Amino acid sequence: MTAEIVSPMVGGMGLGRDREFETLLAAHGPMLRRIAGSYEADPERRRELEQDILLAVWRALPRFRGEAPIKAFLARVAHNRAVTHVSREAVQPRRAPLDDAMPSGDPTPHDQVEAEDLRARLIEAVRALPLSLRQPAVLTLEGFSPAEIGPMLGLNANAVSIRLTRAKAALKDLMNPEASS
Repeated sequence: MTAEIVSPMVGGMGLGRDREFETLLAAHGPMLRRIAGSYEADPERRRELEQDILLAVWRALPRFRGEAPIKAFLARVAHNRAVTHVSREAVQPRRAPLDDAMPSGDPTPHDQVEAEDLRARLIEAVRALPLSLRQPAVLTLEGFSPAEIGPMLGLNANAVSIRLTRAKAALKDLMNPEASS
């Protein structure tokens, strides 16, 4: 969504803003839910975090100036809200089973179980990362480049790349503990 489409909606408080907000959610809601899921394992608390993120997005939209893509703006708002949530709620990562409704691209039951196991292990591994490595890792998994992630986290692209290299090494060790010994 371009700044031209978003800018008129954020200026007014009428029904147009509601419709435009729904359009944004249709386009970027799954990303916002994935970001919330990367910070909270408990399903009830994750839903609360998703609602907090949506409220934060609603409140932040009038400040959107179109200097970056709307997707990056929404991801930054979501990550900021999630970090606040983590600092307030989570001392230790909570563990929960992987949602059975997650889609699988492979139709065979065996491959689906393997894919779900891999997703569960990846989610647990990402949640186990320190916050400084988790943020760039999650944003990279959402398709952002280090140059796009840098401004979101207040870092330069080189610092993001270094953190991503460390996150990849940590994820590799967490995903394959027998290989690192």
